[in-house]
Amino acid sequence: MKILKTIAFLVFATMSTLPTMGQDLLARQAPIDRTMKAVDSVALHRLIEIESYDSPSADLYDDWDNLHAHSKVTELPDSFRISLKNFCMPTTSRVLTSNFGPRWHRQHKGLDIKVYIGDTIRAAFDGKVRVVRYEGRGYGKYVVIRHDNGLETYYAHMSKQLVEEDQEVRAGDPIGLGGNTGRSTGSHLHFETRLCGVALNPALLFDFRNQDVVDDSYLFRKSSYQRESIAATRLRGVNAISFGSNDTDDVEMANAAPAASYAQETRFHKVKKGETLYSIARHRGTTVQAIMKLNHLKKNSKLRPGQILKFN
Repeated sequence: MKILKTIAFLVFATMSTLPTMGQDLLARQAPIDRTMKAVDSVALHRLIEIESYDSPSADLYDDWDNLHAHSKVTELPDSFRISLKNFCMPTTSRVLTSNFGPRWHRQHKGLDIKVYIGDTIRAAFDGKVRVVRYEGRGYGKYVVIRHDNGLETYYAHMSKQLVEEDQEVRAGDPIGLGGNTGRSTGSHLHFETRLCGVALNPALLFDFRNQDVVDDSYLFRKSSYQRESIAATRLRGVNAISFGSNDTDDVEMANAAPAASYAQETRFHKVKKGETLYSIARHRGTTVQAIMKLNHLKKNSKLRPGQILKFN
């Protein structure tokens, strides 16, 4: 009986001390929890900052529209730095056929780059496909991608699209094939770069002749954008370094970058039996008039099998 009482007393004493021990354990743990909470908070803020830096597009755009090429225009910031790192040239072609700016009494809002039907077109940066559509009187088969750096890029007149809306893409992923669809007079890629829905001159960012971007980043500034755009066209456009104005700032900006003369590669076509100027022009993505001018032909000139023609 005495042994049972002793055991009962020990059990009671042990049970009585458990809450105190638990409280001591919690007390010792509390500073650790507060420290870990602070560490987690700092890590979380850093993660948010990193994501915000890597994907500033989240702060620039209020909507996500799969139906319309041109999403709702949001207010352009006074200045905005666009990262050009981890890029891929959309095409390996070095031949530009039309500049950004006024053309045929309207504004041409991109660059035209010579490509052939079936050439691979690639995403310029990481991002998400917003639009994959067909516009018979305009872009033809086109793709719009919103990128993590804040830009949206447009790829138009393609013969085939290889991506779907809302698809994540990486820089360099194939997104389509070169073509001549929509409002187009020959196979080429119409390439646009837009910020907050406003078209920017791609020559500010890309140097197609050198197959490179102009720098690690581009600082867009409302106050100087127009002047910089003109200078970029003179440096990297169809007729690079052909100064025709007295704008000293433009000339100084253009001279600040290395200039070069680029020879366009001449391409030839061997005439096959039954071919006509029209069929050759369509196959080669050019015009009958261009072939006639290059080869000093007349409308009634007869083609013979084996004849060699220049087509660009």
